[in-house]
Amino acid sequence: MTLAEQVVLGDIRAAARLMRDIDDNRPNAVQELKQLYPHTGKAYIIGITGPPGAGKSTLVDQLTASFRKRGKKVGVVAIDPTSPFTGGAILGDRIRMNRHSCDEGVFIRSLATRGALGGLSRSTTDVGMVMDALGMDIVIIETVGVGQDEVDIVKAAHTTCVVMVPGLGDDIQAIKAGILEIGDVFVVNKADRDGADRTARELSTMLEMRNAPEGGWNPQVMKAEAQRGVGIEELTVEILAHRDFLFNSGTINDFLKERNRRHFMDILRDSLFRSAIDFMAADNTLDRVVDGMWSHSVDPYSAAEVVLSKMLTKKMKA
Repeated sequence: MTLAEQVVLGDIRAAARLMRDIDDNRPNAVQELKQLYPHTGKAYIIGITGPPGAGKSTLVDQLTASFRKRGKKVGVVAIDPTSPFTGGAILGDRIRMNRHSCDEGVFIRSLATRGALGGLSRSTTDVGMVMDALGMDIVIIETVGVGQDEVDIVKAAHTTCVVMVPGLGDDIQAIKAGILEIGDVFVVNKADRDGADRTARELSTMLEMRNAPEGGWNPQVMKAEAQRGVGIEELTVEILAHRDFLFNSGTINDFLKERNRRHFMDILRDSLFRSAIDFMAADNTLDRVVDGMWSHSVDPYSAAEVVLSKMLTKKMKA
């Protein structure tokens, strides 16, 4: 059987191998994903994002335990910083989630950013699809520590939780437009610290000042102490409330259409780029363009148009 067929039957080892192939960008992974795609679309995806040190991994650990108590199978995609030596992920997330290592209802996969921007890895969506086809009810995607505009998680997750902590030293941080606009649930973690109530109030005030569409979801600001498990049940209930809103209001249809559009466009862009690189490698076009740019005898805009035109002509003749 193919890896895809084994994954659909619930083979965790096959899923792990396929995720490795996807992350390593191996050619066979695309063929497996083609077979796997019809079996996806059932898992509910939760995004956890926020600045470094906000306690995202500990929060994910607690949410995983909360959903397991409800009988849900949980997959975790943890995006970690890239190792400068090996290019792999620094597995801090797995250390914090170690208590789930023997639970057959939990699958944790760490991915390195490998230079990808937006807080996610290039292979995040496809790895999430594998967990979906494997039978996970909930897939939690934890982004790498992000700043003000790394908001790609909103493209992948049904519910996006923005995690913040008091005492970051920047009171104006709470009003950053990118952060406010992506969150479906806001969590002030480490709520036992001084300033937690103030941070929660500021967030609530700024959310009230937004021009939210009539009949839309009204994000709530939750407080939690993930280290001690405080506020986790309330957060879980709020996430499930947002899920119910998406399906009951019909908003889920627009979300899925937009997500599918973005997913396709990402695949198309990557495929075209790889095709262009392979095409130029055949006759050292790239080196000639770079040399021409050095002497200013070639401009990059015209060169790109020429390469695209030649690629299309070759495809049509083929």
